[in-house]
Formats: sequence, structure tokens, C-alpha cells
Amino acid sequence: MADNKVNMLADFAPVSTQVWKDKIIADLKGADFDKKLVWRTPEGFSVQPFYRREDLKGLKTTVSAPGQFPYVRGTRTNNEWAIRQNICACKNARKANAKALEVLNKGITSLGFCLDKEKLTYHFIKTLLNGIYAPAIAINFSICACAAPKLANILVRYYGRMGYDTKGLIGSINVDPIKNMLLKGKALTREQVSQKIAETVKAAKSLPGYRVVGVNSVILNNSGAYAAQELAYALAWGAEYMTMMTEAGIPNYRAANAIRFNMGIGGNYFMEIAKFRAGRLLWAKIVEAYKDPIFTTALRNAAKMNVSAETSRFNMTVFDAYVNLLRSQTETMSAALAGVDEITVTPFDVTYEEPTDFSERIARNQQLLLKEEAHFDKVVDPAAGSYYLENLTASIAAEAWKQFLDIQERGGMYQLVAEGKVQEHMASNLKARLADVAKRKEVLLGSNQFPNFTEKAGKKIRKPLSGSPLKGEGKCGCNCSLPPVGEKEEVMTLPIARAAEEFEALRLETEAAKKQPVAFMLTIGNLAMRIARAQFSCNFLACAGYKVIDNNGFATIAEGIKAARKAKADIIVLCSSDDEYADLAPKAWKKLQGKKELFIVAGAPACMEDLQKLGIQNFIHVRCNVLETLKSFNQQLLKK
Repeated sequence: MADNKVNMLADFAPVSTQVWKDKIIADLKGADFDKKLVWRTPEGFSVQPFYRREDLKGLKTTVSAPGQFPYVRGTRTNNEWAIRQNICACKNARKANAKALEVLNKGITSLGFCLDKEKLTYHFIKTLLNGIYAPAIAINFSICACAAPKLANILVRYYGRMGYDTKGLIGSINVDPIKNMLLKGKALTREQVSQKIAETVKAAKSLPGYRVVGVNSVILNNSGAYAAQELAYALAWGAEYMTMMTEAGIPNYRAANAIRFNMGIGGNYFMEIAKFRAGRLLWAKIVEAYKDPIFTTALRNAAKMNVSAETSRFNMTVFDAYVNLLRSQTETMSAALAGVDEITVTPFDVTYEEPTDFSERIARNQQLLLKEEAHFDKVVDPAAGSYYLENLTASIAAEAWKQFLDIQERGGMYQLVAEGKVQEHMASNLKARLADVAKRKEVLLGSNQFPNFTEKAGKKIRKPLSGSPLKGEGKCGCNCSLPPVGEKEEVMTLPIARAAEEFEALRLETEAAKKQPVAFMLTIGNLAMRIARAQFSCNFLACAGYKVIDNNGFATIAEGIKAARKAKADIIVLCSSDDEYADLAPKAWKKLQGKKELFIVAGAPACMEDLQKLGIQNFIHVRCNVLETLKSFNQQLLKK
């Protein structure tokens, strides 16, 4: 019987990278390869359009296995993560306990309780944890740093009376004075910060599985930080706390084991996977530097970066809010594939109301689907060996390390926060990101691109809109991250905003107007161009909440204007080709000049300067600042 086996590798000669690149350049037909295909990321490095096996040579990210130092491939040999839900326990321990017991029966494996220091007693904690079997789940607490040692002592006492082996319990208390400086504007000396941390770590000595020191870089993520920025600051933050604890006499391995990184998950799918992988690599490198005098086994194990990840609020929107589910789902996938320890999915409606039972259920189920149906928990580090993701991990690690070293050289995280340098940097970064959103360089589906044309959001808003749910609300532990009204900020606070806020404000302004502006597409001339430009213009103007009327086409300008006036249009958009605008735009302008309608030309034709000399000032095209253009239209239309 003939041997019909085919050896593909033998039958086809290998193709070099240069041959591939030459073929791509030929297909570009003269366009510059780097300008056309190489992506210069906001993180500060370039991403190639393709990667090959040879690009893995020399990368440190490929030399270890899951659970092995330096942990780039994960701190465990499985990919099981905890599904967390946060519950406010500031006002009523009994109600919080009832809700906790309810969600534990619905798939939650990690509880987060926010506490009010004024109500912290043994009886309160006993009521809160009644019926909750602590050895089976992670229990996390958020409370003012000044009350954290008291909380640790109460927990040790309560768990002991319940007969639990306290050495086997896991959870966190999340003491983070630097976070409070950033959000509350409260000035603290370095000694005060160090004292708050050291006291809590010592009080929690009998709870070795509790991570009592928090690095809450999630607030930077919610301020618009890019992946490498958040990671660099998080590492500097953690290193600052490591130094403070070891200076206070806490052994290096205990100090490292006390830290939990509460990080955000941005919307850039692959970048976020790489961020968490790079973070583990770099944190292991930082912890290694605290060896005294020999890098012991205990410290090597303590170098495992513990990450609780939370889906971003920065890109969440009020309009077309169900799209938030798509955003948070891909973010959750990034964190799960990257091997984090715990994930909190932000409910999709958090931007405009207190999350409902429905939105909280969906948030839980988003993770349960990834586990029970997609089996994300069954494979450890599926990114391993990917030419693209391994290089992305190395690039983020290099950029974050460079920024980390710069932070250290300038005095470290505490010093830069006390001087307001971190806040200034994030304010500048936020301004740049919002500018990109305004120009559609960064797309927010449903807000600055492809909006729901008919949606009205005003009636569903049940709380003040803000970049963070912490802004403008009560003083309880979960909502006290900004100072009470009238309290003076002693240091600059971190700017908090959502990317869609300004577009939302614009659209809500339109929604509140006495009359909704009507935009009429005067489509004429070249069929392909008029259709394309009408679709572009409808999408553009609907971002401001205008009613848009598209049309199949008109034979003459006069016919189009007559139809527009019959439709009681406030805006008439001329949609045609660049070549035809030189003739059609002046004709339309002559018929409309001095009339009430706002006249817009869709595009940026070569004859734009000539048209502007005639008095035509409104042009919409892909290079527009969409937000500022729509704001100017609102000023003209809504004052009528």
C-alpha cells in the first residue's frame, strides 16, 4: 500500500520575515509600512503588524512554568479565581448579612464588606458574619485605616470563638492611606502612613492569609490611566509599602504577603492580559530586592503578586448602557485569561443608579459563564507562547519598569502623591484621553460613535452623574472617598471622570430642550458618496441627541430644501461628493442664506476655503473634534 503521508514542512520552503515584509510592502502600493501598519500605543511603545517565532528569542517571559518564580505565567498551577461581590454594610449589619447569604447561594466565592468605623463593634461583626462559613470563602473588608487594627483584633477574636483555624482563613482588610490621600486630599506624613500600615499588619498576625495592605491602583484606572501607567504606579505603591513595613521591623516575607493589588481592567483586551502577566514578573523582581541577606524560600513564595481585579468604570456609559455588558465581559475575560486571583464585575447600570438585583445578577453570571460554559478556569495561562502576547507582555514590562524607576528616582510613590505630582500627571493624561474621545480617536460605542438614535436617558438617571460612584454621595465607608462638603483639601486630589461624561451632558442638554433639533440629510449627486456621507452625518449628529432624517436622494437643491422645510428641519446637511460641492453648496447656501436653518456640508472638500469665503462655516468630517462641533451646534440651536 502506497505511503500517502504529506510532510508540509518538507514540501514547502520556509519563508523569511523579510520576504513576508516585502510582500506586505508591495501590497501597500507605495504607502509607508511603519506609518500604515505599525501601531504606536498610548503606553509608549510600538506594536508590529505581525510576529514570528524568532520574536520570542531572548524574552524572559517564556522561561518559567505556572506557579514558578518569577510567576509571569501565574502564581498557581490552576486558573481558579474567586468571584467577588461587594456589599455595603455601613448602615445595617443584619441586612448586609442577609444579602451576603443570598449571593453565596448564587455563585459568589468572595465577599467584600464596606464598614463604617463609627459602628465597628464585636457585636456588629458577629451579626454581619452570622451563618457565613469563613473557611469556605474569602471575606474582604474596607474601612478607615484608623479603625483597621481594631477590626483585625475583632476578627481574630470572632474567628477564634467560632472554632476556625485562623491560619487557613483568606481575605483582606485593604488599608491604603495613599489611596485616601489621592481621593480625600488629606495630608499625611510618611510616618503616619507607615504607622497605620504597621499597626494593622501586626494586629492581623494571627490571620496570615489576610492581605491587610491594599494597593488600589483601580482608582488610577478609573481616572483614565493606560495599562503601563497603572502598572508602574501600582508597583511603586507596593514598593513604598514594602519599604515602610520592613523599616518598621516586619519581616520581608510577611510584608510581601500582606499586600494585595486591587487593580482595574481596561478595555484594551490583549493589553490588559499582558499587563497582569508583566505585573507578576516585575513585582517578583521588586520583592527579590528586599532579601536580607539571602533570598529565602519564604520570601520567594511571598513574591507572588496577589491581584483582585475590577472592571473599569472609566469607559462605562449612561446612554446605550447595555453595551457596558460587552465592555465588562471582555475586560473580565482579559483578567481571567491573565490568571488574576479575584474578579469583581461592575454592574452595567452603576453610572446612573444604585445597582439593581437584575444588574448584580448579570454581573455574577458574567463570570459564571466564563467558568461553567467557556471553561476559562481549566487552562492556565493560555497566552503562553503566543508570539504577539509574549512580546506585548515584554513591552509593557519594559515600559512600566522604566516608569517605575523614574518614580523611584523622584522620591517614590508617597513623595510624589504628597507633592501632587501623581495627581498632576493623571490630570494631564485624563485631559489627553478625553480629547481623544472628543475626536473619536478613542471610540465609545453608543456615546461618541453609533449612538442609539431614539434613546432618552433622563428619566432613568436616579443619582448624580459622575466619573465615580464615590463622587457626591454619602460619607459611609463605600462612598467616603471624597471629603465631606466644606472640608478643605490639603493635597491635590485625583481627577475622576468617565470618558463619556461630556457627550452625555451634551445629549442630556438636548433632551431637556423645549424642542428636539431635527437634522435633514439633503442627499444629491453621486450615489455612493451621498449614501456614505448621509450615514456618517446621521451618526455624527445623533451623538448630540438630534432627530435625524435620511433620504434616498433629490434631483435638485430646490427640491431637497422644500422637503427639509416640510419636515420642519432645524439643520440641513448637504451630502454629496467633493467634486460636486463646488457647484451644489453655493446653490444651497444662496437659497438658505438669512434663513433659520443651520447649514452643514458633509466632508472636507478641496473647495472648502472658497465655500468659507461665501459664508459657509459648518463642515463635518472624520478630522472634526466631534464634541466641540456638537457643542457649537447646541449653542446655536437650543437658544432659539
